[in-house]
Amino acid sequence: MLSDLQALRQDKNQTILFVGIGNVLRTDDGAGVYISQRITEHNRIMALTVEVSIENYIQKINHYSPDLIILIDGMNFNKDPGYYNLLPVSELMDFTTNTHNISLRNISEYLPGNVQILGIQPESISFGEGLTPCVKKSANEIIRFINSL
Repeated sequence: MLSDLQALRQDKNQTILFVGIGNVLRTDDGAGVYISQRITEHNRIMALTVEVSIENYIQKINHYSPDLIILIDGMNFNKDPGYYNLLPVSELMDFTTNTHNISLRNISEYLPGNVQILGIQPESISFGEGLTPCVKKSANEIIRFINSL
């Protein structure tokens, strides 16, 4: 699945803002937050944790003025838990993301430039803290990749 992310290595000059979305009290729905909190920032990689209220961060995201915004969130792909995929926001309609106050597709209209979604298939979104083992394994793989950029 890292092959989906390999394109991020192509343009070494582009700035990328990773935005961690999710509810940390709903097990795997917190995967985006888990990832964003562990990204090592440097001159072209930035991270912002917004949890469930991305609409409150639109101005801050726009202030960063990144070339690419990647929204990281739990998403139902109807695949095995831990599956992840990087996709353009225009393809978002095909997948459910209903634990937020506003849809990510709608919010992307207020964000500058190229917006993509890094969706991670949850195993559970029941009440509870911490990620399930398979989602945590994928999240750690994503973190290692991002931190190697």
